[in-house]
Amino acid sequence: MAEDIEEIRKKKLLEMQKRLAEQQKAQEEAMRQEMELEAQLDAIMRRILTPEARERLGRVKLVKPELARQVELVLVQLYQAGQIREPVDDSKLKRILAQVDARTRRDYRIRW
Repeated sequence: MAEDIEEIRKKKLLEMQKRLAEQQKAQEEAMRQEMELEAQLDAIMRRILTPEARERLGRVKLVKPELARQVELVLVQLYQAGQIREPVDDSKLKRILAQVDARTRRDYRIRW
């Protein structure tokens, strides 16, 4: 009987180890895909933004990462649609930032 219990424990342990290994593989794959996506996004940003605009977007990313991500996605969509023909300079990026921020901003009001 003690041998049966020990055998069951070994099977459960192997099963749990196998599940853990599968989860780790899935996490590693997700991280790899995310890193590839980031690299592609960075390459596109280098192509379509001037150095000053990239610097500004980097600073925005530090303060408001959600806003920066949305602006990056807008820029990628415009680039893929062929609407960006010349590099986006700092002033154009400011306008895009303002537009996206205005669309996503929520005003909180406290009423007494």
